[in-house]
Amino acid sequence: MQAVIKKHMCVMKMISTVIFVLFFMSCRGETEASLSYNFYDQICPQVEHIIRAGVESASIGDPTTPSALLRLMFHDCQVQGCDASILLEPHGHMTKFSEMASSKSFGVRKRDFINLMKSTVEAVCPQMVSCSDIIIMAAREAVAFSGGPRINVPLGRRDTSNPPNFTLADVSLPSPDVGVDEMLRIFAKHGMSIQDSVAILGSHTLGITHCSNLESRLYNQQNRPGDEIINQAYENTLKLKCPHVGPTPSKFISFVQNDFTAVLFDNQYFVNSINGLGVLKIDTQMPLDSRTRPFVEKFASDESAFFDAFSSAFVKLSRSNVLTGNQGVIRTSCNGLY
Repeated sequence: MQAVIKKHMCVMKMISTVIFVLFFMSCRGETEASLSYNFYDQICPQVEHIIRAGVESASIGDPTTPSALLRLMFHDCQVQGCDASILLEPHGHMTKFSEMASSKSFGVRKRDFINLMKSTVEAVCPQMVSCSDIIIMAAREAVAFSGGPRINVPLGRRDTSNPPNFTLADVSLPSPDVGVDEMLRIFAKHGMSIQDSVAILGSHTLGITHCSNLESRLYNQQNRPGDEIINQAYENTLKLKCPHVGPTPSKFISFVQNDFTAVLFDNQYFVNSINGLGVLKIDTQMPLDSRTRPFVEKFASDESAFFDAFSSAFVKLSRSNVLTGNQGVIRTSCNGLY
């Protein structure tokens, strides 16, 4: 009888162990769910078409849309991962804590466009598609619409349910005077190699730079220790467009184009960089640094190589510190926590 009881207890113990293991694996799979290239194929197959059509329509009406959407993605992903925290608009006394309150978020635009896209998607696939995925898809379409590569990105991100933090934005986002060392450290946190880091900076081929971001570089010679290459005639042109006017509103309104083809995603940024026609400090330092120069030269001479490297870097950035599985939420409105 004792042998039967002992055998029965042993079987029960084994069953309990199996149940526990299966439960643990189930929970683990849910919390550690990864991104997927076909995440919405079954639950919202229309979403990529909706975002593509929206980006194309907005870009035709406003040619600055692609550069704004690309910058929006970078600002979201660089602060605390690609979680749509950049879109949050706290109410009441919490408003000042929005990431947009950071001085480094000056000029970030098209958050309203993401909200519009979210509303459109919600009408078709309610509570299925995250705001963070919409940001990534919109940036991907922005690059393609501007003549760049069509990047295949994995999807399945979820949105943060934490309040935004403008202090974290101040710390995480690079300053306009960032140098090569700091730039490489920033992107290394996202798992990027030196080639990835140089390639992702190629996004500067689109859009503009506000004069407020050039004030220190153009008029504070202490920030020019001799490790930059800049064409003197071009520097004079920048000073004409961005005169030293002190803390006046005009320097926040005035801007210069990032390169001669500011609405096309091409390799002109790297061509300019080598020729001393870079707008920002980092643009003019990279050709002189032994770590980054080979890639600047490579991308300047081979646009296809730049496109391939940029696509890889884009995906790495888009996967950085994402929320998946049962982490985070799917917001019904992108500018609110829930």
